[in-house]
Amino acid sequence: MNRRLATVLLIALIVALIASVVVVKMVGGYKSNANKPSATTYVIAAAGDIKLGTILADSDLTTLEIGGAPPAGAILDKKNAIGRGVMTDIYKGEPIMDSRLAPIGAGGGLTIKIPPGMRACAVRVDDVASVSGFSAPGTRVDVLASAAPIGNHGQDQGNIIKTILQNIVVLSAGTEFQKDEQGKAKQVQVVNLLVTPEQAEILSLASGQGGGSIRLVLRNPLDTQITKLDGNQMENIFYGDKPKVAPALHKTGRHKAVELDTVEVDNGSTPSIEKFSASEGKK
Repeated sequence: MNRRLATVLLIALIVALIASVVVVKMVGGYKSNANKPSATTYVIAAAGDIKLGTILADSDLTTLEIGGAPPAGAILDKKNAIGRGVMTDIYKGEPIMDSRLAPIGAGGGLTIKIPPGMRACAVRVDDVASVSGFSAPGTRVDVLASAAPIGNHGQDQGNIIKTILQNIVVLSAGTEFQKDEQGKAKQVQVVNLLVTPEQAEILSLASGQGGGSIRLVLRNPLDTQITKLDGNQMENIFYGDKPKVAPALHKTGRHKAVELDTVEVDNGSTPSIEKFSASEGKK
C-alpha cells in the first residue's frame, strides 16, 4: 500500500475516534441533566382572593412551589407579608409581590394608594355617572363645574359652566350615606379623585359656589393633552356671543324693535295708562 495513502487513512481514523468520543460525552451529559430534577423554590401566595386595602393575616397566605428561581420581589417568608396592606387586588394562587403591598405600618384602605404630595378628594356624582364607567379605578376624567355666580358689582352672571380640571385619575368610587333636608339617610354616589392640594381647593370651592354642581366626563387614558377652555354661558349657546333682543311683531308681519314709553293718566275717578313710542313722546 502506498505510504501516503496509509497516512491519510490513519489520520482520518484518529479524527473519527475523537469525534465519536466527544459526541458520546455530549449525549451522556444531556441525559444526566434531563434526569436530574430541576431546582424548585417556595414562595408565599394568596390563599384566596384578596381585595384592595386588606391587612394580610396568616389565613390569607399559603405556600406555592415553583420551578427555577423565584420572581424578582416575591415574598419568601410569611412574616414579611403579615400585617401589611394590599395596594391592588390579588387573586387566589397568585404569588405575593412586595411591590403590591404597602410599607410596614402604613395600614390599609384608600390612603395607601395616595402618592406623597397628592390628595384624595371626594366628589358627589349622580346615578348616571356612577354606572357609566367612573367606578373603575385608574380611569381619567375632566371635571366641569356649573353655577350661577354673582359678579363683582352684584349683577347676576347667569348659569355658567367651565372645565376646571383635566386629566384627573379616579382612585375609587362607591356609595355613602348622607342626610337629606328631612334628616333621613339617603345614598349618594361618591368618586374619589387623585389631585394636588391646589386642585383640592379648586374642587371644594367649585362644589360650594352658589348651588353649583360638579360633573365628570370620561377621557381616553392615552390622551394627556390639556385643552385651553374659557367656559360657556347659557346665553352664548342660544344667542351667540351677545344676547339678542326678541323683536316686536307688527300687523305688516315685519319684525321691528320698538321702544315703548308708558304714562299713567289720571282722569279723576278712573286712571288710565297710555303707551306710545319713544319717537312720538319726543314730539
